[in-house]
Amino acid sequence: MAEEGLYVPIGGIRQWIQIRGEDRANPVLLYVHGGPGASALALSWAWQPWEKYFTVVQWDQRGAGRTYRLNGDAEAPGMTIDQMTKDGIEVAEYLRAHLHKEKIVLLGHSWGSILGINMVRRRPDLFSAYVGTGQFVEAERNEAYNYAHVLAQAKAARNDAAIAALTKIGPPPYDDLSKLGIEREWADRLASGGDSAVPHIRGLPPGMSSEDVDYIRLGMNFTRQHLGREMWTVDLPSLGFDFSMPIFFFEGTEDQMTPIEPAEQYFASIKAPHKEFVRFKGDHHFVHFNRPDEFLTELVNRVRPLAVGAQ
Repeated sequence: MAEEGLYVPIGGIRQWIQIRGEDRANPVLLYVHGGPGASALALSWAWQPWEKYFTVVQWDQRGAGRTYRLNGDAEAPGMTIDQMTKDGIEVAEYLRAHLHKEKIVLLGHSWGSILGINMVRRRPDLFSAYVGTGQFVEAERNEAYNYAHVLAQAKAARNDAAIAALTKIGPPPYDDLSKLGIEREWADRLASGGDSAVPHIRGLPPGMSSEDVDYIRLGMNFTRQHLGREMWTVDLPSLGFDFSMPIFFFEGTEDQMTPIEPAEQYFASIKAPHKEFVRFKGDHHFVHFNRPDEFLTELVNRVRPLAVGAQ
């Protein structure tokens, strides 16, 4: 098992990257975490089987996890989608040189799928394939679907407390982001389907401390303060629909945060040399954490052959 954890100069600051895999001849998979600010280092146990087929890279973005722990609030001026997209491109360029690959696979989750789409739009030459999961599309449309869906669930369950709370905040968009928190809380409580609406936690992996977890929480609070309002302006379809690499969406059918309907509509308009939309029936926003073996099977069968040919 080859493993590295190091700070790399990215975007004018030092940012944390973890590289793990059994064979450096395998394709490189760069995971762009959600949140914003939700470093996934504490959940990396979920992907240990992935390391047989990919060299898996986790990147603590500006304002997240160990990157935030090192730099703190000094990162505030760079907390924009544009700068963090540039950061991600620098990470990809570093990995190409460091791991001796022509191209890498990019896997973007939720917030990370905003950065992911921006990255592959700007620098398609760096990537052999893009995989979006919990794929964000457009802020107001996403939240309009979420609100209507959660309110319908509350009415179907005859949950008077949920109906009252959701009716009080009304439909989005929200100037007061605490209202979004209320909608999200009821989405979790009312979630339907065959799996949890939140990621399963099975203890910290080796090398992670409780202090690391504290900084993940602090980083999430920090990034949401600086990025929360800009997220309301996101409209990925406005960037265009033509992609020069294979595009995959791996989506939970019961996603309560980035609903599947806008993702399906966006995907239908995408033009790419190869594209596939994979549904995980009954799962929610965290398919790759909650059903990592099934997710890996789809990666190996659908994405890896294309990545091997392009690396």
